[in-house]
Amino acid sequence: MARTLIGRTVRRLRTERGLSQNALAARLGISASYLNLIEHDQRAVTASLLIKLAETLNVDLRELSGSQERQLEVGLREALGDPLLGAETVPETELEALVGSSPNAARAVLALYRAWRVAREDAGGIALPSGRRILLPNEEARDLFDDRANHFPALESAAETLAAQLAADSPAEMNHAIAERLRRVHEVRVSVGALDGALRRYDPATRSLALSETLPRESRGFHMAFQLALLEAREAVEAELQAANPSSQEAAMLIRIGLLNYVAGALLMPYDAFLAGAHDLRHDMEAVAARFGVSYEQACHRLSTLQRPGARGVPFFFLRVDPAGNVSKRFSAAGFPFARYGGSCPRWVVHTAFAQPGSVQVQVAELPDGAAYLCFARAEARSATRWGEPRPMHVVAMGCALTHAGEVAYADGLDLERARVGIGLSCRLCDRPDCRSRAFPPLEHRLSLDPLTAGATPYRFETKRR
Repeated sequence: MARTLIGRTVRRLRTERGLSQNALAARLGISASYLNLIEHDQRAVTASLLIKLAETLNVDLRELSGSQERQLEVGLREALGDPLLGAETVPETELEALVGSSPNAARAVLALYRAWRVAREDAGGIALPSGRRILLPNEEARDLFDDRANHFPALESAAETLAAQLAADSPAEMNHAIAERLRRVHEVRVSVGALDGALRRYDPATRSLALSETLPRESRGFHMAFQLALLEAREAVEAELQAANPSSQEAAMLIRIGLLNYVAGALLMPYDAFLAGAHDLRHDMEAVAARFGVSYEQACHRLSTLQRPGARGVPFFFLRVDPAGNVSKRFSAAGFPFARYGGSCPRWVVHTAFAQPGSVQVQVAELPDGAAYLCFARAEARSATRWGEPRPMHVVAMGCALTHAGEVAYADGLDLERARVGIGLSCRLCDRPDCRSRAFPPLEHRLSLDPLTAGATPYRFETKRR
């Protein structure tokens, strides 16, 4: 991180625990005035005090990185900068102050903005009996996984119990073991054939599971694991769902399917074995996928869930995006501040990877605030259902802070400083003056237009002084 956000994080964690500055300072063995300076980012934090903070507040050191505050600040910048709101530009210092002193109020502003977008776009928002419109189901599901850091200990435990039973019953390869358990324990017959566009279809009456012949082998294994999770891990999934308390049936079903997918992934890629394999192979995800007999995307998705306290993996973000820039999956254990509304930077490897499908593309991406990430992405094309139909394509991308680059094979041979490529969160939130890929002018700066001069960049603007 180029700037310290730990003060706001310490203040949030302290208030969440109902501690006064005097009470926390006493536990830390420092003065209340010194803690006050820390919370306002006016004093640096030593390594020993940082460790003591983590122990006293009972959090992992990574929780003190300020990623939650940073993501909240990005969301506010997007929301308050929406041109259709017609609001005055809010200075960066005021946004930081709101996030730091009143994070719940900041989240409320974002909730109001999301509700306004639903009402404005009429994009299928859900109406409660009272008439109040609420968050779209897919956004609600996405928020749940983000809030849990894409890690569910109870589901990991359920998957481990099931994996142990599979190993005891059949020492065969995992896909075969799952198929055998479906047949022997549940009397479910698995078949492969043409399904008229469907990928998986289960008939409870005949206890038959039909898989599409268009599915590659690793995807067939995942769908069988999903079915087994549906039959044997339903109690753990429903407990998580009840705790989430979704606001609609649609959101509940999306969350339920996501949780079942989580169990399926944990079954095929057991936590400890996958963590060790990823470390041994230095996060070469093609090699990791081959070792566990899963797809590249499945392996990458699983990598983003390795957040078990005491046995954490490298914190990666995970993203899946289509050629139009639509994000269908997004998790950020690495604290990457994704733009939530609108497109992202066209200079980012997430988008340039579409030019070379099937090969892993690597980029050292630097954000305007100086934070840098090692990113890698691969474009994949799925099978068309019939001749003449365009093959669906998407890019699977991951990234981690440069401090972890030495643990990732994709950093080998890179000069991590000279290889940096400047990107923004989105064009409207980026104030880089020399970007030739800019699609929109930045929200915080006035355009500087001159009919007598044509520049190399689409928009020229005056940079504000802060």
